[in-house]
Amino acid sequence: MITLENVKKTYGHITALDGLTMHIEDGAMYGFVGPNGAGKTTAIQMMCGLEFPDEGVVMVDDMEAGSNVRRLRKRIGYVPDFTGSYPNLRIIEYMEFFADCYDMKDAKIKRRIQRLLNMVDLADKQNQFMDSLSRGGQQKLSLARALIHDPKILILDEPTSGLDPNTRFEFRQIIANLADSGKTIIISSHILNEISELCTDIGIIDQGQLVMEGKIEDVLDQVNASNPIIISIAGNLSSALQTLRGDMLVRSVSIRNNDLLITYAGTAGDESELLKKLIESGVAVRGFHREKGNLESLFLQLTGEREERRVTFYEAESDF
Repeated sequence: MITLENVKKTYGHITALDGLTMHIEDGAMYGFVGPNGAGKTTAIQMMCGLEFPDEGVVMVDDMEAGSNVRRLRKRIGYVPDFTGSYPNLRIIEYMEFFADCYDMKDAKIKRRIQRLLNMVDLADKQNQFMDSLSRGGQQKLSLARALIHDPKILILDEPTSGLDPNTRFEFRQIIANLADSGKTIIISSHILNEISELCTDIGIIDQGQLVMEGKIEDVLDQVNASNPIIISIAGNLSSALQTLRGDMLVRSVSIRNNDLLITYAGTAGDESELLKKLIESGVAVRGFHREKGNLESLFLQLTGEREERRVTFYEAESDF
């Protein structure tokens, strides 16, 4: 498990982390998201033993992160948001160099290097110089390098940033396979649909504090429950509007063509009763469903990047 408890970190007058508390379970695929400057990279560097908190505690695998950095780094593989390539090294030399950094010199390491290069589809290029690789190739090599010592925990900071769609898909498949092997994986990414597809857990950080954390399905359930209901009507809307005015759980109504979009504070049972009332009032209901939520809308609401609700796509507000 990785735990940060009330962690604070400042750089001069800038507060990077302001009482950050988060918990990552063993074996989780944890998506760590937040706007630029929210403190993600600082938190990640603390998990890796590259930065230390001014206050609070960072625990990694039952060990305080700052207590034994050498031991800590043997448990963690880190892929930063830049490749850090060595243009005058061949790919195989790059991998052997990092194996030496971990004092891995026996015959097994050569077989491990070959397995890792095969995993990232670079085995046939291993004698090429690093600067011959594309951005995607360099990022895949960086992942192979991070796995050279078979770490229990893998931390990736914006791993697919700048990659073309095909390489991004390949990279995601590799990460998914690593998760199946039992590794704990933390992914910092601004590509939110990627997080929702890959991750089991999510933490959203803003201004150095965690604003939401939980299982990805629970978080998306919360998004769905807060989203508006879309009611499609055949014919005149006046009867439907009159019925909606009489329901205390209806907070607002927007109109577009023959669709009504309502913000509604009721339960699923209340929704059923509302639909029943509409039909009993003679309203010709063609469709009635809660708009499906997504991480992007939740992220924008929680971090205040901009005020966004689906209602903004509708042309006119009723004088409800």
